[in-house]
This record gives sequence, C-alpha cells and structure tokens, in this order.
Amino acid sequence: MSATHSLTKLLAAFFVAIVGCFAAPPHSHAAESRPNFVIIMADDLGYGDLSCYGNTRFETPNLDALAKNGLRFTDFHSSGAVCSPTRAGLLTGRYQQRAGIPGVVFADPKRPEHKHGLQPIENTFAELLNHAGYSTAM
Repeated sequence: MSATHSLTKLLAAFFVAIVGCFAAPPHSHAAESRPNFVIIMADDLGYGDLSCYGNTRFETPNLDALAKNGLRFTDFHSSGAVCSPTRAGLLTGRYQQRAGIPGVVFADPKRPEHKHGLQPIENTFAELLNHAGYSTAM
C-alpha cells in the first residue's frame, strides 16, 4: 500500500468515520469546575498511527496538540472488531450484544433482516450528559 493511500485512509478515518461528542457544561459558576471533553472514534486507526504515539511516517500535529494538552490514553480495548458494534459499545457503555448491535449495521432497505441502529430504549452517554446539564453535539 502506498504512503499516499495510507494517508488518505487515515484522513478518511478521521473525517468520514469519526464519531465525536463535543461536550461543554452550561454557563454557571458551578459548571466552571466541570471539564469540557471531546471523544473521537475512528475506524481502522491503530495505536501507532498517530505521531504522538511514535509514528514517524505521518505527522498529526493537531491530534498531537490535543494529546499534549489533554488526556492521552495508553491502554484501550474496543468492544467490537468492526465499526457498528464498537460505536454501540462506546455510545452506550454496554457490551454491543446487550445494546442490540452484535454485528455491522447495514442501511439497506432491501435487507430488512438487518437492524438499522440502536433501539430507542438505549441511553447514550450524550443523552446522559444532556441530563447532567452539558451541551452536546455530534
């Protein structure tokens, strides 16, 4: 695989397949002590793909700055091997099977046997943050 193709794949993972939740507490004195945070989930992004984790092939200065000035995880395990279950696990905090997403979600109306996302009864961490007074966006 060429460096250009790898870089394109890496950038696509960030800009196309990112699941982000940007949370900010409401404006109040009590909220000033509450943290703001950003959660990024990228498909096919390996541990060593960012320069802040030692990659010398690609430069990722903006993500490196986030890592330098924030919290950088050094040990994390995904709840799934493919995108849909991993996202379900991240969003709900549950094992993907318990959230009803054991495999890839296909948005194909010709295949009604496939589920089309989380069930309405599932709670996501963004919803819980809203109830706690945070503003969220995706």
